[in-house]
Amino acid sequence: MFLFIILEGYCLYLFFSHNHYQKAAFISSSNHFVGNILTTANNAQEYFHLKETNENLSIENALLRSQLKDAYNVVSTKETTVKDTVYKVQYKYITAKIINNSVNRRNNYLTLNIGSDNGIKPEMAVFTSTGIVGITKDVSPHYTSVLSVLNKDARISAKVKKNGYYGSLFWEGGDHRFATLADIPTHVPLKIGDTITTNSYSAIFPDNLMIGTINKISTKPGENFYTLTIKFSANLKNITYVYVINNLLKDEQKELEERSQNDK
Repeated sequence: MFLFIILEGYCLYLFFSHNHYQKAAFISSSNHFVGNILTTANNAQEYFHLKETNENLSIENALLRSQLKDAYNVVSTKETTVKDTVYKVQYKYITAKIINNSVNRRNNYLTLNIGSDNGIKPEMAVFTSTGIVGITKDVSPHYTSVLSVLNKDARISAKVKKNGYYGSLFWEGGDHRFATLADIPTHVPLKIGDTITTNSYSAIFPDNLMIGTINKISTKPGENFYTLTIKFSANLKNITYVYVINNLLKDEQKELEERSQNDK
């Protein structure tokens, strides 16, 4: 049997060596076969490196967001000119990975793989590239629990992007894809599909972070405010990497506001 294989191989060698057409066809087929193997191997290698790639992209995105104009607070030395304006960093973005998440409870939480050792504190905004996720709550050196927007205690100050009218966003339970936005006056022109974003009134979320779009508009007899159903832009059931936002001027803003409240 072994001798037969050797003789068969030798015959094939003689056949392809003395017939140019068959030789060229054999080489072409071999190259195609080897190319397919290399392509498959490369695709497999890229697949097993997706985790590392995603982590690197998240870090890079956080650095880029920290350099956006929205991450800076404008400190103007003259009110009449832009030339004398100095930009001071107001928001810093920290990447994190979700290691635990729930969406089917009345009070849902997430757990992040970073904590106080990474600069995380309570009451920091958490979001993905597609929309908001929640607010940091309890923090240990290496982990953080996040109050999900899918929690009865979560209240987000939200606005209609096209006209700036704002209200309170909350989740009433049930479908994790939808939330309710209240306190928008009925004289405000609205339509299905209008974009809803954050505003900076709470000192937690920066302005204009994506929340979702209007899915349903309704009013109750005798009331002067809409009840809006908002469809979240982020798929809260399928998220892995998030950004935690540190508002560096939050304490100053809250201290000033508390002082004003005490003066009343």
